Amino acid sequence: MRPATATAAAVTTLIGAGAAAVAIGRYAGDAALRASAGRPLPGDPWLTVHATAPGRITLTRCLASLRPGTYGIEGPGLHAVVGPVVDNAPHTADTVVRSLERVSHGTLAAGARVRLTPQLYVGDPRTALGIDHADVDVPGELGSLPAWFLPGARSTWVITVHGLGTTREHAMNLMPFLRAQHLPVLGLAYRGDAGAPRPPDGLGHLGDSEWRDVDAAIRYAVRSGAERVILHGWSTGGAMAVHAAVHSPLRDRVSGLVLDSPVLDWEATVRALAVARRTPGALLPLAVRAVQGRTGVHGDRLREAAGEGGLRVPTLILHGPDDTVAPWHPSRELAGMLPGLVVLHPVPHAPHAAMWNASPAMYEEVLRRFLTPLM
Repeated sequence: MRPATATAAAVTTLIGAGAAAVAIGRYAGDAALRASAGRPLPGDPWLTVHATAPGRITLTRCLASLRPGTYGIEGPGLHAVVGPVVDNAPHTADTVVRSLERVSHGTLAAGARVRLTPQLYVGDPRTALGIDHADVDVPGELGSLPAWFLPGARSTWVITVHGLGTTREHAMNLMPFLRAQHLPVLGLAYRGDAGAPRPPDGLGHLGDSEWRDVDAAIRYAVRSGAERVILHGWSTGGAMAVHAAVHSPLRDRVSGLVLDSPVLDWEATVRALAVARRTPGALLPLAVRAVQGRTGVHGDRLREAAGEGGLRVPTLILHGPDDTVAPWHPSRELAGMLPGLVVLHPVPHAPHAAMWNASPAMYEEVLRRFLTPLM
C-alpha cells in the first residue's frame, strides 16, 4: 500500500472510531438525561406480585422489597401503597409479605409487575388528600409552570421541588405535615414535567438549567405576599434549591433549605443512571463527557455551595448512606465544611429520595425542629 493510501485509511479508521465513540457516549448519556418519571432508578428493580389478601401483598423477595417503611408501588395502570414487612406472615423463601394499605387505582393481581416508588399519592392535593388548593401558573423563562398553591396563615412559604424519577405528586407526602404547621406551600412543576414547557433540547440538565424555574417560583411567591421562602428539594430538586439559594437575585428572601438526597456530585449520578440502563463500565467516562458536552453541566457543586458567596442560610440535609443514585459523601462533606449552618441527618436503609418513606415520624419531627425558628 502506498504511504498516502495507508495514511488515508488510518485517518478514516480513526474518524470512524471517533464517531462511534461519540455515538456510544451520546447513547449512554441519554440514560441519565432522559431519566423520566415511571422509569426505575438504580436500586428500584421490577418486582412480581405473587399474591394478595385483605391487607396483605406478597412480593418477590429482594433488598428493595425488604426495605423498612411505607412506599408506593406502581405498574402499568396501577398504583397502591404498601406498609412495613409482616414478619409473622407465612411465605416462601423467595417472597416477602408486606401490609397493603390501599389501592389508589388499577387492580392488583398475581403476576403483575411493579416497582417501589417514594410517591404515596396520585392526583392532586384535593383528590388525594382532601386538602383545598389552587391551580396556579408561575411565569418562567420558557413559559408558564403549573403549580399547586396550598394557603396557610404564615408569611413564610415552602416551595417544593421534586427530583429524578418522580413528579410534583411526591411532595404530597409532606403536605399534611406542612399544612399542620400553617405554612403556605407552592408545589412546583418545572421544565420537562407534564404540563410544563419542554426544554429546548428535550433533555434534563440535572438541575443546572432547571434551577431558573425555582427562581421563577421564588419571584411568584414574593409577588404573592411571601416575606420569606424555604426551598425543599429532593434529588436534583435539591441541587436546584442550592443553585437558587446561591444565584437567585432574590436569594435574600430564602430563609432556609431542606435537601433530601441532593445530587451534589453530578458525575456520580450520571454514572449510576447509565449503569442502571445497562451501560458497560468501559463506556461510563464517555457518558459523562457526552452529558457535559450536550448540556453544559459543569462545576463542583460542593465547592459552589461551601465556597465564597455560597450558602448562607440554615440548611437541613436528610440523606442515606445506602443511596445508589446520589452518594451521600458530598452531603457529609458539606456539613463538615459549614458546621453550624448545614446539619446532616443520616437515614439508614433508605433508597434515593425516600428518607420520609423509611421513617415518616422521624422525618417530620426532625423537619419540625428545623422549621420552627424559620417560620
